[in-house]
Amino acid sequence: MGELNEFDNLYFEVCNEPYFGGVTQDWQYRIADTIVATEKGLPHKHLISLNVANGRKKVDTPYPAVSIFNFHYCVPPDTVELIGENETGFRGKDDFLYRSEGWDFLLAGGALYGSLDYSFTPSHPDGTLWDYRSPGGGSPSLRRQLGILKRFLEDFDFARMKPDCSTVRSVSGGVSARALVEDGKAYAIYLHAPLPEHPKKTAERPRDRVRTALVVTLPAGPYLAEWINTTNGLVVGREQFKHRGGDKSLRSPEFTDDLALRIVRTPEGGAN
Repeated sequence: MGELNEFDNLYFEVCNEPYFGGVTQDWQYRIADTIVATEKGLPHKHLISLNVANGRKKVDTPYPAVSIFNFHYCVPPDTVELIGENETGFRGKDDFLYRSEGWDFLLAGGALYGSLDYSFTPSHPDGTLWDYRSPGGGSPSLRRQLGILKRFLEDFDFARMKPDCSTVRSVSGGVSARALVEDGKAYAIYLHAPLPEHPKKTAERPRDRVRTALVVTLPAGPYLAEWINTTNGLVVGREQFKHRGGDKSLRSPEFTDDLALRIVRTPEGGAN
């Protein structure tokens, strides 16, 4: 830990998938306490993580030394308060699977998202292997797409936002919607085409030329709505409006697989 103390881009996870190896909770707590005691006299203090479960499990009594409760394969993201997802896979190879998993998880209020990337190997340390046979995903294009997600969230004061599914009153075409909200100020919304939890052959499913009509509820005020392509980060649609309060209808541009929507309150609004 002394060797790593100067770095601010890491956290300590006590044990990977302890529930499969008979590792006791008391042992994990002892290791967490040891990390805290070791860093007490060091310049920097790092977050400590416990790996709780595959899928989902309720955390009833959070341990004081632990900052992150990590889950694996948490699809859909229905266990997300103060937790992370730090392992993915077993869903196929398509970038969309793990791009959508990341967007869905973080906009549901998740604290972090870390995707297993099988394109990194000893012979391909730059992450360029594509013909791997492992049960997950990973590619240079997926990493670029997750970078778009990161920058999208950084455009918001996301520490003040919270998940709020009631903001999206309706969405057409069977499209799924997820919203992270600072009410009256900023709305991050993610939309994706229907997708089973463990799809077999996603490439054979028609997910292009999708359009949806969205109804969101907003307080009165001027707003700017921007539709974001999740694969290249480009703004593919924009609408400025002055809202009277209540429900507001928005129509998406045509998209493939998924689309993000950013709505922010502006100093001046346009027409109704």
